[in-house]
Amino acid sequence: MPRTLTTIDRLRIEYAVWRLDGFLHDLPRRSRVAKRREVRVNLHAAAADVGTTDALRQLGGLRRLAAEYLAAEYGDWDQRPTWTTGAVCMLVVQFGSYALIEAGRSAFTAGVLAADPHPRGTYRWAGIPYLSDDATVTFTATGHSSLGGACTPLVYLGMLAAFTAGGRLWRLLPPGRRHHTATTSYEPAERTR
Repeated sequence: MPRTLTTIDRLRIEYAVWRLDGFLHDLPRRSRVAKRREVRVNLHAAAADVGTTDALRQLGGLRRLAAEYLAAEYGDWDQRPTWTTGAVCMLVVQFGSYALIEAGRSAFTAGVLAADPHPRGTYRWAGIPYLSDDATVTFTATGHSSLGGACTPLVYLGMLAAFTAGGRLWRLLPPGRRHHTATTSYEPAERTR
């Protein structure tokens, strides 16, 4: 006789499903959603038959299950794209370029203050070539403010390149002919005299 699942049982199943989803973060979204649905349906059916505790125990380790799903999707570990690594590489480029731009703007401001301890007016900073646009630094009696100095499109291309390289996203491309291992042998036909 099937058991009725309580709210606690449903919450335990949802917790297991979402923990599994966290381990599957390198899968494409559509595939992750399909895996979540499949595991949820199977757990609900198993919990109705044998109970939630036994159903979760029979599921096994979620890391192992996630590794099996990833291996089924991408094959060996070396062949998988990693979204997390791509995002980290992209953020390193982003924060690095912002840090360089801010260091340049601060150095420019410090140079103006070194030349004149009480400057007034607007000064133009040419920015870092290929990295940032021009900026203006306005000095008043109460302090200074800056405007401009945004990243150039090259920075955003660098972020995209870092994301692609760090995440190994080329592995998402269809394999095409590169995995064909079968070779055709050519044997010349015998000559007839």
